[in-house]
Amino acid sequence: MRADQWTIAGTAGLNPTQLHALTFIAGRAEKGVRVGAVAAQLGVTQPTATDSIAALVRKGLLTKTADPEDPRAVSVRITPSGRDVVRGIGLVITATERALEALSHEEQTELLRLVVKTIRALQIAGAIPPQRLCVTCKYFRPHAHDDRRNPHHCDYVDAALGGEGLRLDCAEHEALPSERQEAVWRSFAGPGDGDRRATQ
Repeated sequence: MRADQWTIAGTAGLNPTQLHALTFIAGRAEKGVRVGAVAAQLGVTQPTATDSIAALVRKGLLTKTADPEDPRAVSVRITPSGRDVVRGIGLVITATERALEALSHEEQTELLRLVVKTIRALQIAGAIPPQRLCVTCKYFRPHAHDDRRNPHHCDYVDAALGGEGLRLDCAEHEALPSERQEAVWRSFAGPGDGDRRATQ
């Protein structure tokens, strides 16, 4: 995946840190992002994030404005040119994607479940910043339907959701209160990872 990132970033005229920053900011719709949030997401220092953002601003891919919630702070937003770059990157088929396509539907779904489980464990350990996972979102209801292929439900779109539809970074994510996250996780994970109990 890192090799893929270098290749894609080079094609777009960016380095991997700039690419990561650009795609992260693009996923925040029009809300804008503070530099500190970019640094936390990328796992880099604020000066490093500032340098990457400055380079993207010079390329016309990002723009800086005063933060609407705090005029003393700077908010970063993606420009139409930046969105074109992100859209183009999304059309590139990577070696990782080709490898994943070789897996069966069941294997892909199980791999995604394991990735979600790993990310959640890393978040709990404080090793990575919070990710916008379905399983930590207030709109997610695990095992709400008696349907083996689409057992979950997303209240945001009011639709059933299968295991392969789980998102690792959803723009509509709104964090579930921390006191409910463990119960939702136990319901989602099922046998072996906790009790599967409905959390309506």
